Amino acid sequence: MISLFNESEDSLKEKEERHLIEIGDQAVWSLSSAKPGHGVEQLRDGDAETFWQSDGKQPHYVNIQFDHKISASRISIYIDYTLDESYTPVSLAIYSGTFHHDLKEILKIHLKNPKGWCSWDLKHPNTINSPLRTNFIQIGIFKNKLGGKDTHLRQIKIYGENKPKISTLQLPEFNSVEFSMFSSLK
Repeated sequence: MISLFNESEDSLKEKEERHLIEIGDQAVWSLSSAKPGHGVEQLRDGDAETFWQSDGKQPHYVNIQFDHKISASRISIYIDYTLDESYTPVSLAIYSGTFHHDLKEILKIHLKNPKGWCSWDLKHPNTINSPLRTNFIQIGIFKNKLGGKDTHLRQIKIYGENKPKISTLQLPEFNSVEFSMFSSLK
């Protein structure tokens, strides 16, 4: 069983400023299906009032593909059962790999009444605290509340480690007379 915790948007911003940054804008996003006006743009616009709505039979998929291997530490999805009722996903899975053909399940998620940001840490399968190294993340939706067919996801964010920038090499100042003799070339 995966632990689930809801976070406010302020809490997400606080985490982002401390050690996580949103890296979803580095990816190409695609969907298994979408109703007109409810696609990737709405899923990534930063507005919890808009949403992706799938169109067709389950399962539904969100594909997040990076052009190089990245380190993903967390995934956060905004879901609201009070607004979306039978469109609310209750059984999801997250897959990781290089492309569609080698995806492996890394998380299986069961939700009861999700409302707000739901977040899960992404870890490399064979380590304790290493972030997930991947080129491709896929979210699969397999079941909705009340047997609903289509799904609403209001926002998705992918977070990576905010690594400190390596500063340029700084040499100590040499102020002695002996060093100043060698400070220029003749």
